[in-house]
Amino acid sequence: MSVLRVTQRRSRNGSNQRQLDTLRSLGLRRIGHTVDVHDTPQARGMLHAVRHLVSVAPPEGKK
Repeated sequence: MSVLRVTQRRSRNGSNQRQLDTLRSLGLRRIGHTVDVHDTPQARGMLHAVRHLVSVAPPEGKK
């Protein structure tokens, strides 16, 4: 199973409760915080919901 590296790039201020819950479910806590998330349809949906707050990349050292 592949992994995605997700980094929070923008502030949560001004986001609605659903977006705040999504960030919490992804494990993101603050700007600059990075987590590895398994690439599943559920995770892709969560990332789509907060795409304006995060950046997504493949993990370093993996191809």
